[in-house]
Amino acid sequence: MIRVLVVGLGQMGQSHALAYATNPAYQVVGLVNRSPVDLPEALAHLPVDHDFDAALARLNPDMVAIATYSDSHAQLALKAMDAGAHVFVEKPLATTVDECERVADTARATGRKLMVGHILRHHPTWQALIAEARALHGPYVFRLNLNQRSTGPAWEIHKALMQSTPPIVDCGVHYVDVMCQITDSAPVEVRGMGLRLSDEIAPDMYNYGHFQVLFEDGSCGWYEAGWGPMMSETAHFVKDVVSPGGAVSLRAPQGVGSADVEGHTAADQLIVAPTGQGETCHEFPDSPGHQALCDRQAAAMAQAITENQDLTRHAKDAVRSVAICLAADESVRSGQPVRLKPRG
Repeated sequence: MIRVLVVGLGQMGQSHALAYATNPAYQVVGLVNRSPVDLPEALAHLPVDHDFDAALARLNPDMVAIATYSDSHAQLALKAMDAGAHVFVEKPLATTVDECERVADTARATGRKLMVGHILRHHPTWQALIAEARALHGPYVFRLNLNQRSTGPAWEIHKALMQSTPPIVDCGVHYVDVMCQITDSAPVEVRGMGLRLSDEIAPDMYNYGHFQVLFEDGSCGWYEAGWGPMMSETAHFVKDVVSPGGAVSLRAPQGVGSADVEGHTAADQLIVAPTGQGETCHEFPDSPGHQALCDRQAAAMAQAITENQDLTRHAKDAVRSVAICLAADESVRSGQPVRLKPRG
């Protein structure tokens, strides 16, 4: 049984803790949160520490799950691995490329498993999208977005996230990871634009942005993300891949709001349209929801630990996705395209 300590008890942290609590491969030995927090009944019996270092030393867990704000990911992951624990960390892996590489290098040096919360990798509809797109062959055009009209508590969460990370980085890592899984070509340049649409966020932060990624083979990708009560619900969900061989698209369930966490990964129809042929609609009526995806991710982590799977490529991909999104943020702030360094 894998003894796991969960750090950070916001929306994602509680979902991960619930996944571990219901999976017989795990024993949740403790929770860490900086402030008092209301927990669901399934977690209410567990002790909650406010000091990560003390909890890590006292509990000596086999694994640490990190779901704190992005700017603490690297520090907590390094401490956990130095203490001998495997690490699951929410995306993005860290807030700088150097920190990402340091975490990945430490996992490799210590032999600890490192998995990053790229939840779409565990979603059957998204897995099908990637397979169908690859079958059409490139070069590709990627058209992806995730805009969220967030109000009330959802807007408060977004404002807290934007203390360290803009939307195009926080959410963008998912979608550039999808792009890179479809094309085997290396990303070479990023061009970004963004705008601050609210006085409720820091003067140096923006809550709307979009960027383009250029690949060596001529493929190009577009990603857009905006958060806040001013965002439109129209066209908030665009998930298209186009190539000379045709197009593949995801269709979201009707009636799911843009800021609803269930709508971020939801996709129950996959439309495949080869060039010169009619469309085929593949239905996914049992498409997993948010908690079910966290459950799948927990199962994958348990399997990686018990079967001693090599997660080196997974970590490399996570570093690459952060590098692309941080280049986009740099481009937004500088107004200039950013050339990407080749990564081994």
